[in-house]
Amino acid sequence: MIDRDMGMYDTILVPTDGSPGFEQVIAHAEEVAEIHGADVLALYVVDATSYTGLPMEASWEGVREVLDGQGDIALTEVEQLLDDGLDLETTTVEGRPSREIVRVAREQGVDCIVMGTHGRGGIDRLILGSVAERVVRTAPVPVVTVRLGAGGSEEAAEEDQEQERDPKQNEDREPAAVGPE
Repeated sequence: MIDRDMGMYDTILVPTDGSPGFEQVIAHAEEVAEIHGADVLALYVVDATSYTGLPMEASWEGVREVLDGQGDIALTEVEQLLDDGLDLETTTVEGRPSREIVRVAREQGVDCIVMGTHGRGGIDRLILGSVAERVVRTAPVPVVTVRLGAGGSEEAAEEDQEQERDPKQNEDREPAAVGPE
């Protein structure tokens, strides 16, 4: 039997980018928060670098409105899905997601980070690497990663087995960083 309110974690950071399947992360963070009697800090990072390909005539104000709107939607999802009995604070910052997640964790004195293993990806991941990987490598506190995906653990197991058979499948991953970010 799990002893509720163990108190190991007082504040849990839950970074979100509004990715599909993020409900799994929220559910896991909620469970950890309930077990430890912890508060939850939900974070959205406005990543302006992901919009560098916009036409020159696009104004920064317009881009910022879109980015802020996406953040509001992502944080509202956390508010709606998280148990009302938990204390929740939401915040938005601007910068490189991995750096800002780690910075907020340090500055806010969080005890644990619960995040998805992937969010927005595609060409951005190919070029920039995985946010979750960078956070795991540089965070000052434990990081719990929750694998996002509709297929669940069966699909994850199949992907892992395929990766073992074909190691070249993962060549698009960024090599480990040397030194501080």
